[in-house]
Amino acid sequence: MKEYYKRIFDRELSLKLKAFGAVLIEGPKWCGKTTTAKQLAKSYIEMQDPEKKTEYFQTANISPSLLLIGEKPRLIDEWQMAPSLWDAVRVSVDRISEPGQYILTGSNSVNNENISHSGTGRIDRTIMYPMSLYESRESNGTISLLSLFNDKAILNNGCISNLSITDLVYATCRGGWPAAVMLKDKEASLSIAKSYLNSVCKVDVSSVDKKTRDESLTKMLLRSYARNISTFASNETVLKDINSNYEMSKTSYYDYVNALKKLYIIQDVEAWCPAIRSKAMIQASNKKELIDPSLVVASLGLKPEYFNTDLKTFGFIFETLVCRDLRIYASSMGGQLSYYHDRYGLESDFVLHLEDGRFALIEVKLGSAEIEDGAKHLLKIEKLIIEYNLKEKQCPLRLPDLKIIITGGQYGYKREDGVFVIPIGCLKD
Repeated sequence: MKEYYKRIFDRELSLKLKAFGAVLIEGPKWCGKTTTAKQLAKSYIEMQDPEKKTEYFQTANISPSLLLIGEKPRLIDEWQMAPSLWDAVRVSVDRISEPGQYILTGSNSVNNENISHSGTGRIDRTIMYPMSLYESRESNGTISLLSLFNDKAILNNGCISNLSITDLVYATCRGGWPAAVMLKDKEASLSIAKSYLNSVCKVDVSSVDKKTRDESLTKMLLRSYARNISTFASNETVLKDINSNYEMSKTSYYDYVNALKKLYIIQDVEAWCPAIRSKAMIQASNKKELIDPSLVVASLGLKPEYFNTDLKTFGFIFETLVCRDLRIYASSMGGQLSYYHDRYGLESDFVLHLEDGRFALIEVKLGSAEIEDGAKHLLKIEKLIIEYNLKEKQCPLRLPDLKIIITGGQYGYKREDGVFVIPIGCLKD
């Protein structure tokens, strides 16, 4: 058997199985859901098994509970291929009334019309992402985000990343797909994301809800999305870009986007709208993002060598890399990720909120030349928050617990103004 690369999600899954009768792991194909689930499952069925698929479907239509027989926890892989299994699992969980009975995996979300009960309280839903740099063993993990929240002194002696800019470009183009990460041949590993993208555009975008969609239009939409990655471009802007080469109606555009969201390909970042400024002053549209930076590169038809002469474009894609990793780290802490941007140009690329109310303002800067500008933005937002707290007589003051600049450089340290500079190659959850 191939070596199993430990995932941050392992801990989350183990904890959820102690609390819920069943756990549904959702996320894009090839991100490792099944392999991770098998580490804890004691029996399993794979609904897409070509030799047993017909038999499974017939059983699911007649008596789905028969497919649940097996040692627990029982894994049902790609359960959405037979939606009747959802209600069977829910009923079984109610009857057995014990945690840790089932693990379900699915690479696309299912229309709730196909199930009779949401499963609330019985089936916990959680998203799994492709690998972070820490999980792919490229970040040395010397700085834990959660530890930094609890003890800012852990960066007093600084940190050093082992990743060069060339390493970062390669890791970004390859992506966090386990199949790619574990390949020793770099050229071969770069082909995984391209194959994934072709499969999504040719097959998955239509099979997700059994609606025929055009492969070329899907590719063009993703290409336009990639050209606007990590920006606040409106859907109208993306649609206009598509229509410069193809003809696509507004209705079709949203239909395709929703299909790609169901496949967990498109996953935008929502805006943080604090009370410190009027909503009219705050950018409220979602920031355009894909689930993994390799899909941005593949959509644009680029190779690592391209960025030797265009680091500006790589800077936008680097932000998608950071976004992916922060989502993974935030998820393990029960946190959420958003962004802040207002009409005056004041911004925080990301805002990481923890469940206990603590939060971090985060800027992403590929090179050291931009660090000073990023720090000024973070300090200005903090000043706004202080002024608002005093005006509203808030006590205690709810200030950002951390101000962080995540870079593609090698050296991490704490600035005199209290802003932390941390290489992505040193981060973990």
